[in-house]
Amino acid sequence: MNLESPYLSIDMAQETFIHKGDFQLESKEIIKDMQLSFITHGQLNAKKDNVIWVIHALTGDANAQEWWSGIIGEDKFYDPSKYFIICANLLGSCYGSTQPLSENPVTGGPYYYDFPNLTSRDMANALELLRLDLGIHQIHTLIGGSLGGQVGIEWAYVLQEKVRNTIILASNAKTSPWTIGFNETQRMAIAADQTWGKNDPDAGKKGLEAARAIAMLTYRHPENLANNQADEADKTDGYRASSYLRYQGQKLAKRFNALSYWTLTKTMDSHDIGRNRGGAAFALSQIPSRVLAIGIDKDLLFLKEESQFIANHVQKGTYREIKSSYGHDAFLIEYEQLKYILSSFYLEHNDD
Repeated sequence: MNLESPYLSIDMAQETFIHKGDFQLESKEIIKDMQLSFITHGQLNAKKDNVIWVIHALTGDANAQEWWSGIIGEDKFYDPSKYFIICANLLGSCYGSTQPLSENPVTGGPYYYDFPNLTSRDMANALELLRLDLGIHQIHTLIGGSLGGQVGIEWAYVLQEKVRNTIILASNAKTSPWTIGFNETQRMAIAADQTWGKNDPDAGKKGLEAARAIAMLTYRHPENLANNQADEADKTDGYRASSYLRYQGQKLAKRFNALSYWTLTKTMDSHDIGRNRGGAAFALSQIPSRVLAIGIDKDLLFLKEESQFIANHVQKGTYREIKSSYGHDAFLIEYEQLKYILSSFYLEHNDD
């Protein structure tokens, strides 16, 4: 049962926010005493306008300084000596926030398969409660990629003028059938595990390994595998690509659980900023903050056109592109390109 980030350093304590009472989801279901685990770096300045709020991707955690070390940290682009940086573990994720292995107040045991379906709007609303509890009135920059970008664009809609800059990386306004299809194949892999359906924290573990292997094929581009996992000629088995994908599956299964993975991929599927708001284009047009949508030229999961759609329909939109054979994962890897894009964006708007 993963309740803490494996990357958390000894001197970096996670804090926990608990929303006492009922937290109503978009489905009208209720989570009682919802909690979010979060980590902050740096200090609020006198004007309290130096907040950088980071939203992690599918299997990330609250320690953004670790998994985004090329962007966040001392002498990095977002330096905690200058900014107050916060990242919360998303609702449903297994690093300290309420999730399927949390206690169900109705039964007294873990939720397991009774955990409610979540949407990106639910996650954004949970973050909004945390913001209010912390007394943060203005966010300098809200930034997130992939699932984090989906939650970020939802939250920007809610925040309105309370966020100055919204940066959405490799994400979209509404999940495409293409992405839903990839996610469904992963859940099929989990469901094919004979342990799936048992009330056990390790249920679906082998299926999760297979799901992660499938996911890795969407996170990278064929060019990347050709460059890094190609074999010598005359080989008939034991391919590097095979061992690489098995390793990635095993690595994730050691730090994550299949129930949270199932929940979060379902959340990604249901993402639609335009639901009950007049459609995606209209909903985006209601976002007043400056929005930088960053696409990746070789992203197979969230196509660059989806980022362009966001930039084209918000009030103050800018589109920039990372060029990389890494594909979708490039926003977590191509630090130099990302820093250049961010610097140019802030310079263009005379923002520090």
